[in-house]
Amino acid sequence: MNSIKERWMNAWGGFEKKHPKLAKWVYQIFYFFVFSMGVTIFQYLVFTIMPHILGKGLAGTEFMWPQVDLELFGVPFTWSLLGYNVVRDASGAVMIGGGLGYFISYEVGSFLAQCINFPLQRNITFKSKGNPVYQAMWYFIAWVVISLICNGFNNLWMPIAAAYVAPAIYNLLVTFITGGVSMVIFFFVFKIIFPEGEPDKKETK
Repeated sequence: MNSIKERWMNAWGGFEKKHPKLAKWVYQIFYFFVFSMGVTIFQYLVFTIMPHILGKGLAGTEFMWPQVDLELFGVPFTWSLLGYNVVRDASGAVMIGGGLGYFISYEVGSFLAQCINFPLQRNITFKSKGNPVYQAMWYFIAWVVISLICNGFNNLWMPIAAAYVAPAIYNLLVTFITGGVSMVIFFFVFKIIFPEGEPDKKETK
């Protein structure tokens, strides 16, 4: 095991010396992907379990803004930036996976995931020495904006998916589509808010 590790470290060290800029990108993309996938799995568990804990009362409570009535592929639904449609079965009974219950689960899962992701990406992936308060502020702003974009996008296809696929598949689609979109955007956001080296004097004021 040690010999494999030594060979790998020697090979990586040689690659790093020959291609320092490329090596840095490979390092950052690798750790960014690993940590992002880890928090994506965490989010999936929250999206799947928490709505059941909150119960059908909240799942049957409509919370949406703004409300725009649409119909795609024969499925009528209400589009919004915040909140989700109440999901019902063929008989009209409320199902877990929509309404205020799912909105709370989505936001809690997403927020907690960012609380885990922030220190890992800042300290390990990008090795940033910048002002953590300043960076956390911009990270939070980016998360809010990206969440609104993802919510708006999700609310175009989620009602259709809910009508045709099982809840476990539905949550998997929500998690990985949202996570995939967020991952691409967040990588370049992190490159901006997590500068390498010593902190910028402007950030410490």
